Amino acid sequence: MTMSADASQDSINVDVCYALRDRQEIVRLKLPAGATVQRAIDASGLLQKHPEIDIVKTNKLGIFAKLVKADTVLRDRDRIEIYRPLIADPKEVRRKRAEEGKVMKKGGGPAEEAT
Repeated sequence: MTMSADASQDSINVDVCYALRDRQEIVRLKLPAGATVQRAIDASGLLQKHPEIDIVKTNKLGIFAKLVKADTVLRDRDRIEIYRPLIADPKEVRRKRAEEGKVMKKGGGPAEEAT
């Protein structure tokens, strides 16, 4: 069975994903062509299910790991990702480690002391 070119352009299929610590929530949607990231997130029901999500202030959004804005127009088979905020800023962790005098060798292990 084949679909006409007109039918395939009327709607798109997308996934909206939100990763929790222990599992991923993935909602598959069929939306009209021209739909935005915001519309997909609203339609997914994830905002109601997870009230901690705040896509305006806290959570960043992406499509296949590339940051996007909520008004980005979607393409067929896009994977919208809602990112949780980082618990610790990696730059701050490195700065604190340096202040404590922990010298790290290239590759991440502790540096051996010179004798």
